Amino acid sequence: MYRLIIDLDTKKKIPLYKQIYEYIRMEIIEGKLPYKEQLPSTRSLAVQLQVSRSTVDLAYDQLVSEGYIEAKPCKGYFVSQVEELYDGRWKRENKAEEEESPHREEKKFTYDFAPNGIDMSCFPYNVWRKMTNQIMLDHEKELFQMGDPMGDLPLRQTIAKYLHSSRMVNCKAEQIVIGAGNDYLLMLLSKVLGEGQKIAMEDVTYKRAYDVLKSMNHRIFPVEMDKRGMDLSCLEETGAGIAYVMPAHQFPLGIVMPIGRRMELLQWALEKEERYIIEDDYDSEFRYKGKPIPALQAWDQHEKVIYMGTFSKSIAPAIRISYMVLPGRLLLRFKEVCSCYASTVSRIDQRILYDFMQGGHFERHLNKMRKRYKGKHDCFLTALKSFGEKITIWGENAGLHLLIQWKSKEAKEIIKKGEEAMIKLYSVTEAYIGQEKKYENMVIAGYGGLKEEEIVKGIQILKDALAM
Repeated sequence: MYRLIIDLDTKKKIPLYKQIYEYIRMEIIEGKLPYKEQLPSTRSLAVQLQVSRSTVDLAYDQLVSEGYIEAKPCKGYFVSQVEELYDGRWKRENKAEEEESPHREEKKFTYDFAPNGIDMSCFPYNVWRKMTNQIMLDHEKELFQMGDPMGDLPLRQTIAKYLHSSRMVNCKAEQIVIGAGNDYLLMLLSKVLGEGQKIAMEDVTYKRAYDVLKSMNHRIFPVEMDKRGMDLSCLEETGAGIAYVMPAHQFPLGIVMPIGRRMELLQWALEKEERYIIEDDYDSEFRYKGKPIPALQAWDQHEKVIYMGTFSKSIAPAIRISYMVLPGRLLLRFKEVCSCYASTVSRIDQRILYDFMQGGHFERHLNKMRKRYKGKHDCFLTALKSFGEKITIWGENAGLHLLIQWKSKEAKEIIKKGEEAMIKLYSVTEAYIGQEKKYENMVIAGYGGLKEEEIVKGIQILKDALAM
């Protein structure tokens, strides 16, 4: 027998019998009271709810008259068979809602060449777990207290040291702000720069950064690119005071900004006091030919570059630890307008990352992943040779994705044929923020999240699907 837990409200104007009636009716409609389920007797329910038996009788009589329950002589009250009626109605309504809903379940592909995919098979789980356990065993109570809004100083000192040795970034730990992802740091930076700032971005660009900055009421100006990166003459025409660039490995085109263009960009920033450059150095750790190229910030002698980086690709996306290096003047502004914001990264996670870097584990992990990704990169290039002169490859020798330009086909045709063969590729047009479409025969294909044999098999299936 089903026990009815009914919370009656004597202060409501709704009669008690109707509250009982509505409760039981909804339990039946929602399927919580199934067909043939026996209800409590009117006497026992009246005792349980501390109401008169006539109140329960009125509720049951109404339910019987509407067909929700039926009375069986000498046995009691039982739920009628009404769920099919409601199931049918709900199915029709739910189907209509699903058709209208934009949140549909994404199609699963056999081989997904996602540009943001990374290889987690080599992640040092045991080391990470051991450090986590050790922190808990050490009973470091201060880690459970509120920390510095900019992030714990020991981790910021370690990051400053790492950035100088690997990217030649010149900064002090006090200039670094740690946050849970670049999205959050861009929102903080927006507060520092001030609402309504004109921001120039490369067209095409990292669309997520564009969406965040636009949502913060900034005016975004798309700037054309040439083979050396952002076109400075077009940048001047925008009247923007901030330029957002990815000089080490532009996403998605993979362009590496040469030293000459970098100097021109720094000179542009120097011409006006309030001009700054946002340098997004999102995947600079992975370069497979020649020496690493120093960051743009390394050439900045006048504190005009806001440097941003992340551990999402070098360690794991779920760690959600990014950092931002602020020039002196903006650091003062940050302390004025953002001191009320607490750090969004757990102090325990900060301590784990600190130990991971201090113990040399991060450097060893990076070396291992560079070797692994280079193997995938080379495997991908070899597999693409089967297309011969029908394609041109952009953006090789760095990062975790390539661009493939077809000489006689448009990207939408390639992507459609790929999807039919359960191969997922991505269109460069998704990264546009302007009106002009210059790369309609180009697709983005990432290899970080695939095994080498999957890369080879995926490209072979794509070739067969395209009948090339």
